[in-house]
Amino acid sequence: MPLQGPQRRLLGSLNSTLPATPYLGLTTNQTEPPCLEVSIPDGLFLSLGLVSLVENVLVVTAIAKNRNLHSPMYYFICCLAVSDLLVSMSNVLEMAILLLLEAGVLATRASVLQQLDNVIDVLICGSMVSSLCFLGGIAVDRYISIFYALRYHSIMMLPRVWRAIVAIWVVSVLSSTLFIAYYNHTAVLLCLVTFFVAMLVLMAVLYVHMLARACQHARGIARLHKRQHPIHQGFGLKGAATLTILLGVFFLCWGPFFLHLSLLILCPQHPTCGCVFKNFKLFLTLILCSAIVDPLIYAFRSQELRKTLQEVLLCSW
Repeated sequence: MPLQGPQRRLLGSLNSTLPATPYLGLTTNQTEPPCLEVSIPDGLFLSLGLVSLVENVLVVTAIAKNRNLHSPMYYFICCLAVSDLLVSMSNVLEMAILLLLEAGVLATRASVLQQLDNVIDVLICGSMVSSLCFLGGIAVDRYISIFYALRYHSIMMLPRVWRAIVAIWVVSVLSSTLFIAYYNHTAVLLCLVTFFVAMLVLMAVLYVHMLARACQHARGIARLHKRQHPIHQGFGLKGAATLTILLGVFFLCWGPFFLHLSLLILCPQHPTCGCVFKNFKLFLTLILCSAIVDPLIYAFRSQELRKTLQEVLLCSW
């Protein structure tokens, strides 16, 4: 929540796009280049957040209801849904409070508003970190299920999985608290950018390796049945398309936000970088889009989960 003055925190200060913002270092006497600033209506932002909330609540409900889905992979998917739910909820809450303050409907003391700002910023930052962690966790789980299939259940034992999940939540909360407390240190932004790059590299390496193994397996089956190459090529194209969707959605939805953070480190005073800073709300909107797309990619493709979801919806009627 953007607050004026030195007490603004990480996400609140980044959300400010005024040319004279001290944090961005853009002075008013600079000649700014023409900027492409994408305006995101508040109604659209709130609508995307609410859609994400509903989607991820349905995922969590379906996994909690069906005991057949109580497995390591679905636990990671459930935690990803909870993280995305928190991302959406915190952003919607922040936007709603800002609109109420601007309309004069909500009046509160500055100290209370500051504490609320701190809580929301920690919630947003922590849920983003946990969301990225669980995306990486899902990739690791799938990798183990393919390359260590016979040892999968001994490696991915439920107590071990639960410890990993608890560790991710604890680290997310602690790191986000530190990030918000020391938001004006370059090391904070550098840690966040490094973390994103590490997750991107991890997912790319694991999924590319899995695609290579799947194509190798398809070639073996084709030779066994003496089939022609077009079948293998079709499988390879399908696998490449799936890989492109997984990594493409991740990069397109999360990349601009972390590009924003990178530019704050590299060129906070450059007018061209200032044009990027003005689209901060667009970058948050893309993260909300990721929270909408994640259930479609990781959860709703499961026939068992879709069946459970139908039962939940029918029972609610």
